Amino acid sequence: MGFRKLAVLTLCTLLAACSPAGQEPADAPGRTAMKLATDWRAQAELGGYYQALATGEYARRGLDVTLIQGGPGVNVPQLLATGAVDAGVGSNSFIVMNLAKEKAPVKAVAAFMDKDPQVLIAHPGQGINAIADMKDRPILLADASITAFWVWLKAKYGFTDAQVRKYNYSAAPFLADKRIVQQGYVTSEPYLIEKEGKIKPAVFLLADSGYPAYASMALMPDSFIAKNPSAAQAFVEATAAGWKSYLYGDAKPGDAAILKDNPEMTQDVLDQAREKMRSYGIVPKDGIGQMTDARWAEFFKVASDQGVYPKDMDYKGAYTLQFLPKGQ
Repeated sequence: MGFRKLAVLTLCTLLAACSPAGQEPADAPGRTAMKLATDWRAQAELGGYYQALATGEYARRGLDVTLIQGGPGVNVPQLLATGAVDAGVGSNSFIVMNLAKEKAPVKAVAAFMDKDPQVLIAHPGQGINAIADMKDRPILLADASITAFWVWLKAKYGFTDAQVRKYNYSAAPFLADKRIVQQGYVTSEPYLIEKEGKIKPAVFLLADSGYPAYASMALMPDSFIAKNPSAAQAFVEATAAGWKSYLYGDAKPGDAAILKDNPEMTQDVLDQAREKMRSYGIVPKDGIGQMTDARWAEFFKVASDQGVYPKDMDYKGAYTLQFLPKGQ
């Protein structure tokens, strides 16, 4: 979600705030204590972590996980780099590569979303039948997106910065102008636009047009990995099981934990988000959490060709395949 400066007081407050749902006592004997920082407030896009906690997947594997809910002021990469947490959710592949570029001692150990849920959204009936048709259209983008998936869009489709308009996470500008395209997550904004604007927007998942990024990655400090390799493996296995259960089993435990942590969330939003993650293959039924060298190499090539990273950067330092889940 982009780098932000955290005040010491804010950091201390965040570390004291954990998810109570399904959580074991902090002094659970014989278990490895772990602090997990999520990248946003409780929502279906984090459902696998909440499900693993609520159903005891972490506890059964000898982990005592404390979940720290994310939000606008939570800088997950900073928390990881300073050792304030033992695991964190990485929103996209750029976050992982940015850490490697800065030589931060943090690695991705699994990717629970095989496809980044990032989409571009257009009005129906405007002659936009593919992403290529958006060239020269105004596109609403958040600041963090300019140095993320926008890099790929410019490289693949010849989009230019002159198209960029500032996105403030409100659908109002989009609904007011039929020519405008806006960013979003396939699991969120399209549903809200349809609900609020009474229109069914045209939705284009970047991953289905070749965008090679992963999402919802489990990140860990090198120090934790070195000290607790068995805990790292257990965390990945438990989280993969949580995702499988949340999307392809009984989601009620995870939903209850999410709604408790985030009272602004509603059941209808959770239900449609789970359906989208299944139907678009965001989190596959089989092979949950997997990553490959080839996919990371493809992503790095796109970004480095656009000058985001030096071509001689050790991009393989951004991740490890050592702890990929088995049998999911």
